Amino acid sequence: MWRSIFLALGIMAIIVGAECLVIDSASMYSANETRPSSFINPAGSPSATAKVWRPKEWMPWMLLAGGTITILYAFTLPKRFRRNAIA
Repeated sequence: MWRSIFLALGIMAIIVGAECLVIDSASMYSANETRPSSFINPAGSPSATAKVWRPKEWMPWMLLAGGTITILYAFTLPKRFRRNAIA
């Protein structure tokens, strides 16, 4: 079970890191202040209080490296547990 959790976290970190490499910024809208019709109307603004998030330059590389190390660690987990069970 631990192996699958670490694999999932590592894969998620790699995907988020790759997305951060591709985007310059992400706009987040509040669900309370936004109407679905304002997204369809090209002349309308979805929300005046949209928050813009810009990832730091180091963030994608840190997520990619951390995800890779986590996946590599997850592949060695069964070997570590078997060695302790035998001894």
